[in-house]
Amino acid sequence: MIATVPLETAARPKQDCIVCGNDRIVPMIAIDRMPILCSVQWPTREDALNAPCGNIDLGFCPECGHIYNRAFDPGILEYSDAYDSSLHYSASFNRYAEALADRLIDKYRLHGKNIIEIGCGKGEFLAMLCERGDNRGLGFDVSYEPERAQASERITFIKDYFQEKYLETDADLVVCRHVLEHISHPASFLATVRQALGERTQTAVYFEVPNALFTLKDLGIWDLIYEHCSYFTPASLHSAFVRAAFRVSKMDIAFYGQFLTIEAIPAPEAMQLEEPPEISRKDEELVRLGRYVAVFQENYSRKLEEWRARLQSSREQRKRTVLWGAGSKGVMFLNALAPGNPVEYVVDINPHKQGLYVPGSSQQIVPPEFLATYRPDQVIVMNPIYREEIRRQLEGLGVAAEVCCA
Repeated sequence: MIATVPLETAARPKQDCIVCGNDRIVPMIAIDRMPILCSVQWPTREDALNAPCGNIDLGFCPECGHIYNRAFDPGILEYSDAYDSSLHYSASFNRYAEALADRLIDKYRLHGKNIIEIGCGKGEFLAMLCERGDNRGLGFDVSYEPERAQASERITFIKDYFQEKYLETDADLVVCRHVLEHISHPASFLATVRQALGERTQTAVYFEVPNALFTLKDLGIWDLIYEHCSYFTPASLHSAFVRAAFRVSKMDIAFYGQFLTIEAIPAPEAMQLEEPPEISRKDEELVRLGRYVAVFQENYSRKLEEWRARLQSSREQRKRTVLWGAGSKGVMFLNALAPGNPVEYVVDINPHKQGLYVPGSSQQIVPPEFLATYRPDQVIVMNPIYREEIRRQLEGLGVAAEVCCA
């Protein structure tokens, strides 16, 4: 699930909105020196401490509702098979993914059909779509690893970015999940996807991105990471697709409010000259977004201070504290609250992360079984969705720790 244009040739984004081009951008928040790749872990503590960092300078576009990092520099990012953002080791996430795969297969009658996934990561979801619907799949991602999801006669993986040379590839469904937020020029990227579909106006596309409203309204501040140069709101996601000559058929909020989903089909060529239509009550939505943006800096700072005080109290009481989840939320939490963070270990069920170290803050990543001997007093869960799943694992290990959500 990574960027899908060659980053080394991508131009640094302008200060104008990267969705609609508006130049009246409202400053929102600045966060300095965050690891540039949260989903790359390091082999030694020293390597982790020296992980490259970048700055976040978020701006809000009052015209389309988009939020993006004005300091983002795609030239400093280098994606490879070391990049691992897979969530498929979680039973809770797999239930979501399986339900999504079944819904797409049923809605679009995907049986014996061709499916393209742009930014397929390690290939788990594409394999799911193909196996459950007897479909043929083609996945693009530079982070793909053959041992994680095997290619077969049914599925082909291309260890590359999706770009112009693949424009002739045919498909009945195009899937792109948690990729668009990594791309410095999302409008250009969507135009490339639209060009790839050409006259195939019956081909549907399904995109999924983090929901910026979860960050703004629900204060999911640990989702603010460098590699996400965009934070899509319903208004800006809709605007981006319509401007790229897609006809939006469905938008929804998924995964307990944390994801935005959009389904669309290519609009006829004649519609490309029309002004992008307004979504329902767009003006009201933009006003509401503006209110959230106006108080976000204050709310962000308050939440950081609350957690600093909480961790300081744990340190004074000599509580053994571990964090569960070495994904982007955990990396942001640990780095935003450094220095003086008392968390010594980070637990993750992904075996490919275990034994490595968190970028920036440098905690070692351990398997859940480690806790049976470490005996923590407190476990901080980075995503409340997984709290019950984690509680059951702790219970099975005989660990009677306090469980709280960040």
